[in-house]
Amino acid sequence: MIVKKIKKYTDMKNSVWNILAWSSKIVAVLLLLNSCTQEPILWKIDSNNQVITQYVEANEEFSEFNGLLESTQLNSLLSVRGPFTLFLPGNEQMEAFYADKGISSYLDLSEELQKALVLNHVIVAQIETGDIGLGALREVNGIGDYIVSEFEGSDIIINKDSKIIKRDIRTSNGVVHHISKVLDPVTKSVYEVLADNPDYLLFTEGLELTGIRDTLQTITFPYGNKIARTRFTILAVSDATFNSYGINTIEELIAQYTTSTDSLTYIDNPFYRFIEYHCLSETYYLSDLETALYPILSYDNNLLITVDDDYKINLVEDEYTGFVIETSNMPGKNGTVHTVNDMLPVYFPPTTKIEWETTDHFDLKQGDYYLKEYARFFDGENDFANIKWGGDYLLYYLKINAPTQWNQDCLAMSGWWWCEVTTPKIMKGKYTLTSHLWQNQTEYAVYVDGVNTALIKRTDPTITTPWGEFDWTTTTTHKVKVVATSPGLLFWDRLIFTPIR
Repeated sequence: MIVKKIKKYTDMKNSVWNILAWSSKIVAVLLLLNSCTQEPILWKIDSNNQVITQYVEANEEFSEFNGLLESTQLNSLLSVRGPFTLFLPGNEQMEAFYADKGISSYLDLSEELQKALVLNHVIVAQIETGDIGLGALREVNGIGDYIVSEFEGSDIIINKDSKIIKRDIRTSNGVVHHISKVLDPVTKSVYEVLADNPDYLLFTEGLELTGIRDTLQTITFPYGNKIARTRFTILAVSDATFNSYGINTIEELIAQYTTSTDSLTYIDNPFYRFIEYHCLSETYYLSDLETALYPILSYDNNLLITVDDDYKINLVEDEYTGFVIETSNMPGKNGTVHTVNDMLPVYFPPTTKIEWETTDHFDLKQGDYYLKEYARFFDGENDFANIKWGGDYLLYYLKINAPTQWNQDCLAMSGWWWCEVTTPKIMKGKYTLTSHLWQNQTEYAVYVDGVNTALIKRTDPTITTPWGEFDWTTTTTHKVKVVATSPGLLFWDRLIFTPIR
């Protein structure tokens, strides 16, 4: 089954009201991204003491959106302590939206659709235009979607077709941007984004024949008493690119890779491998990319992306596949679609340094505490699939503005304890393993895949002391276990796999 390949997803909030509960705890993360070259024009307001709701109410040109806020009772949301960002359409934009939908008023929409429309314009963080780059805003909006951002000259375009026409209107609980078009909530999966575009017929058919379509159509699924969100990235090849290689039919495309046409849904089929190599297991807008390895759906291979003067996929001796910027960052409900500018053959990149967070587990991320507050867990065998421990309890430890901690979080234990994590698949090769861990005068033993590989003393450096050298001949997961040999505190942030050349 293709669905079993869904290994890792991004955190999703359980309800809109969870946003209210944690909004005051959000820390704004300013992104050092490419901003527009023109100095933004600030729209002056009469009083910085206005909250966003009061600003909307006080301006007649936004009476339609204000009516929508009142109808949904979400005007109270934008009256409380933020910070918030509101992308605000005027009456002219609302009327154009009604005409496009064949309705006469927001009242013709169901209550559910009205709320989704409002929350699609709201982010629980203050995002000024200087924080906006090519890709997507770092914080999701009120319905859990990312807002896409790009530039046309000095203009900032969001979700592909709405321009920010007045910027950075500051209020006492956030910032407002006037926009040129209503942001219609995204409803299509990444597969449907492609399937509805006639420029990608061959690639879409490849997704269908391999069965990968079924995975890429999955938007949410039940997880315990919650609904979890999936996240994917597709690196799509246009028909024009295939045609430039003399490939005009799906049969010709299949023939480039295999004669085994009766096993196209099998992972070992070369055609399946080719199509799957264009599908990543997380959402990566261009603004998310950095020089690193990115896992494909099955997690048994990676793309090497290098970011310098361009976004370069599998750079080898100055040759690489790039992105068609104009048709990249296409938003889907469960991820994004980029267009690559050439064929992307299956490639096994050389080993590279891998740094992996011990808190990077799908089930751990589903809690309301994740990246917001501390949490304790007491069942070391059943609470998580890939974190096991013994001791009084496991602490999800959060320290805001901790410069040495990735995402400001880590795992923590005290007293006599042991803790074991299962890594994602690590590319085969030779590595030295180290860890970013604070033992606070504790001595501990390290076990990798059940084998004792190191004994760390109180006097050993906690970050640079090797935990072992390994020559792995297969790409697979690994179990790394730390066992206290004297009582004390453990703060475990990440594992570092450094290739041995």
